[in-house]
Amino acid sequence: MAFYYSRRKLKPREEEETGELNIVPYLDILMNLIIFMLLSITGLAAFGTLNVNAPNYGAPSAGVAQENADQPKLTLSVLISKKGHYISSENAILGEEGAPSVPMKADGSYNFDELTAQMVKIKGAFPKETKVIVAAEPETPYEVLIQTMDAIRETQGTGRQLLFPDVTLGTL
Repeated sequence: MAFYYSRRKLKPREEEETGELNIVPYLDILMNLIIFMLLSITGLAAFGTLNVNAPNYGAPSAGVAQENADQPKLTLSVLISKKGHYISSENAILGEEGAPSVPMKADGSYNFDELTAQMVKIKGAFPKETKVIVAAEPETPYEVLIQTMDAIRETQGTGRQLLFPDVTLGTL
């Protein structure tokens, strides 16, 4: 009995085509996730926004200078350092020479309640003033800067009083 190879076995097999992968549903889900993330980020960004002004350069206009000529200038500044908060104005520095106006607490944390109390006293002397310049050392944590601005802008508690809402960030 003779042995014969069949032509089917001798012929090389062509690979079966599997078809294309349908990625349209995956892209739909991905686009929906991207849109959802963009919308949620813009909504959350509004909660973390603080009203902070950039410093003005140049001289004020003539109308502004004439209106406030009879009132004493305050130009309040709060400087944040490793020793505490220094409060100064154009005319004077509050506190003893070289010592911070609001020193650190005994445990090494910043005394924001005392800072707010100092701001209430200054607001009593200058009730129409709303501007303050805040500057910090480069190593100052962001959290301390925000808490300082909160302490300067308004009092805490049930009877909130607006103190100095126009905060301008400066440099040392």
